[in-house]
Amino acid sequence: MSVVEKSFYKGEVIVKEGDIGDSFFRLIEGKASVYADWDKKDQEPFRIALLETGEYFGEMAIIEAYPRNATIVAVGNVRVIEIPKDDLTSYFQENPDQILVLMKHLGNRIKAMTNDYNEAKTLLKEVREAEAAKKKSLFSRIKKHVDMYESNKDTIAPPPSAEVIAQVFETITDEGSGDIRACEANTIIYDEGTTDNCMFILRNGAVGMYDRNRDKISELKPVSLFGEMGMLTGDPREATAVAETDDTYVEVITPDYLESIFNACPVKIELILRQLSYRLRVLNYDVITTCKEITEAYNK
Repeated sequence: MSVVEKSFYKGEVIVKEGDIGDSFFRLIEGKASVYADWDKKDQEPFRIALLETGEYFGEMAIIEAYPRNATIVAVGNVRVIEIPKDDLTSYFQENPDQILVLMKHLGNRIKAMTNDYNEAKTLLKEVREAEAAKKKSLFSRIKKHVDMYESNKDTIAPPPSAEVIAQVFETITDEGSGDIRACEANTIIYDEGTTDNCMFILRNGAVGMYDRNRDKISELKPVSLFGEMGMLTGDPREATAVAETDDTYVEVITPDYLESIFNACPVKIELILRQLSYRLRVLNYDVITTCKEITEAYNK
């Protein structure tokens, strides 16, 4: 395995926005800032986030073969380990505990991006409903979202399709299984508000997601991943999951299963990571699109 350790001094660029990535990184000492518009002339870089020791970055570029979506810059002197794309499986074989760490990293980013999206939607509603005189008072609250849009408006692209992920996933769901459970129609898989340290893959049948009023939010089809945030962030379930048909089978995956699943079928773990990455990219697209609407509404 060709994992290598690298050092960077304060202000050095570790990865650059727009580059095609063939590796990802783990910060093992120091901190690093995540920027948009790092190289644009006559425009201040926009800092999106601060990475702490132990965090991963650059993983979306190799999980989805997508250009880097931000520039990472060393805050002080930092050390990282660089993991080439082709060595992801070897890295997990030598460090099986890092499978869950990387999944939790993606889960926490999804949680943060979901909060940003909900805040942006709320602000957009307020801006649209506010009188012209009141819009100015909202500017300080929307500035973060407006800046995010301005920093990314030239690179907004529709999120990738999940169909290919599902098709590949469907071919390997019989390998490296977790706990397979058969559910009759109307069986509650989990209730809204409960906390469970597991996630699920729908292997067959259908699962409906319901809100607290028992109104259906969505219906999942094979081979959907669901309930992952409960395992990755420890947050209570946001909806109730119910089996819709008598032939519903779900695969229950707990942290203890991850290593055995990986040993039996590494591609399965990679595809779970890809679905998490896909969800994060869709959220990022939704946030930026909402920021565009905020900008347009504010400028009227």
